[in-house]
Amino acid sequence: MAGTKAYPPGGTFLDTVKTSFTDVPVDKEKDYAISTTEFLQAAESLTTLFDVLGSMAFQPVKNDMLGNVKKIRDRQHAAPAESANLQDLVLNELKTKKHTATEGLVWLVRGLDFTAIALSQNLATASEELSVSFRNAYGNTLKPHHSFMVKPIFSAAMSACPYRKDFYVKLGDDQEKVEQELRVWLAALVKLLAILKGFLDRKEAKW
Repeated sequence: MAGTKAYPPGGTFLDTVKTSFTDVPVDKEKDYAISTTEFLQAAESLTTLFDVLGSMAFQPVKNDMLGNVKKIRDRQHAAPAESANLQDLVLNELKTKKHTATEGLVWLVRGLDFTAIALSQNLATASEELSVSFRNAYGNTLKPHHSFMVKPIFSAAMSACPYRKDFYVKLGDDQEKVEQELRVWLAALVKLLAILKGFLDRKEAKW
C-alpha cells in the first residue's frame, strides 16, 4: 500500500472520490437541510483517504465511519420519504422512539470533524508531521467520547501515520494543486459539519 499512488496521471486524489463535499446540496430555504444521499457518498469517499495513509492501524477508524454511514443509510432506505435530508431523517427517526441512525450521525460527525481538523492543521503548519496533527485532532474530537478500550486502538493509528513528505506525494504530483484542492474540499466539509453540529445540539435532536 505504501508505494501506491492514489490519483490519475496529472490529477490528484480528489479526482478519485465519487462525491466531494463541495457537491453536497444544502437547502438554505429549509434551515440548511443537507441532502442525505450525497452527504453519505461524500463521507464514504473520505474514508478512502485512510487507505492512502497506508497503515492497517487506520482500519478501525475507517470501519467505524463506514459503520455509522450504514446506520444512517439503513434508516434512509427504511423510510425514504422521511429521510431526503439528514435533519428530517433524525427528527423522523426520533419520533419512532429509536435513535440508531441519529447516534450514527453523531459519531460520523465526530469522525469527520477529527479528520477535517487534523488535515486542516497539517496544511496550515508546513513543518508539522501528520502524527502530531492527527493526535491533536483526536484529543479534541473523538478521545473524550471513547472508552478506555477504544482509545489505545485509535492512538495506535495516530502513531502509524506516514511521514508528511510521503503522504502528500501520494495525493498528486503537483503539490500546490493538491493543497489547493484539499483546502476547498475541507472548507466544504467544515461548513457542513458546522450546520450538523448546530442541529445535533438542539433539544429536538436529542434522545
